[in-house]
Amino acid sequence: MKLTTTILASAALAMTAGTSLAEGHMADEMTIVSWGGAYSASQKNAYHDPYIEMTGISIVNDESSSEGVSKMRAQSEAGNITWDLVDLEAADAIRVCDEGLAMEIDHDEMLAAAPDGTSASDDFGDMIVSDCFIPQIVFSTTFGYRTDMVPAGAEPPKGACDVFDLETYPGKRALNKNPIANLEWALLCDGVAYEDVYDALETEEGQERAFAKLETIKDETLWWSAAAEPIQWLADGEIFMGSTYNGRLFSAIVEQNQPIGMAWDWQMFDIDGWVVPAGLSDERLARVMDYLFFATDTQRLADQAKYISYGPARASSAPLVSTHAELGIEMAPHMPTDPNNAENTFVNNYLWWADYRDDLDAKFQAWLAQ
Repeated sequence: MKLTTTILASAALAMTAGTSLAEGHMADEMTIVSWGGAYSASQKNAYHDPYIEMTGISIVNDESSSEGVSKMRAQSEAGNITWDLVDLEAADAIRVCDEGLAMEIDHDEMLAAAPDGTSASDDFGDMIVSDCFIPQIVFSTTFGYRTDMVPAGAEPPKGACDVFDLETYPGKRALNKNPIANLEWALLCDGVAYEDVYDALETEEGQERAFAKLETIKDETLWWSAAAEPIQWLADGEIFMGSTYNGRLFSAIVEQNQPIGMAWDWQMFDIDGWVVPAGLSDERLARVMDYLFFATDTQRLADQAKYISYGPARASSAPLVSTHAELGIEMAPHMPTDPNNAENTFVNNYLWWADYRDDLDAKFQAWLAQ
């Protein structure tokens, strides 16, 4: 579903003039769905607050992105679309686009060009993984560990495979309560070559092998649904190590001075961005597109990296990333893309997960319940 010509032309005219459309043409409130915690705070600082100051509108922040696909399905089935803009990981964005739950985007017509005139589609490049997807950030799921709980004589954990080493690193672990990353790490750390992991996961034998590897640590694992949970468990000393998003760990380590270290090896790279629910009224849709033109431009994506250690999705934003807005530290060394952190990385195959997610979700939850 494309924007109507009238709405698109009006929004483009308004943004070219540096103003929003007059009241009455746009909704004066938006419900924006995201992930909460340090990530939502970075969006508030970089996008929401400046836009509110410019327009005077209200933004309702909803932290339901972890249930984004199921709730978008439910709203569509009920014919009651209550969300205006939803932040999703790439694989989930592909799913809702394929199901007709999200609107297709003409990136070059609807989004700002780079300062040098490079079109939005060229500036985002391969980050545009779906016709409905507007990229924001590159992030990783990786591991944090308690520095004061490393056993005497042991080296600190380096990465994902250490979570399976109960002999060297005894204690509770934490993993996300869904199959993404966990199944890849299980096969990788069981000896499957990186380039063969997804081929293996397409087979019953490969899936059984992954679950068998996870079974070796199941009794010592706490399963999280919200990314704040493993951070709190680490802070409280309830776990020795756990997976979560690198930006959450950055906040705990650098901003909160928690005794936590980063284990970057085999961090799972992924992309995160916006989708616009299909079926919005003209007034709501015009407001969303006005906001998106502002919030996804080169400067705004660079501004977000002042508050959290996620790489901006626009190529033109990267040179503008400098120091933390409050602490003054250089942000580049804390990014998942920094060479010192990216010696061994695993790039999430979001296209593959878009096809297999529902089936493996069901198998994963059934395994957890056993």
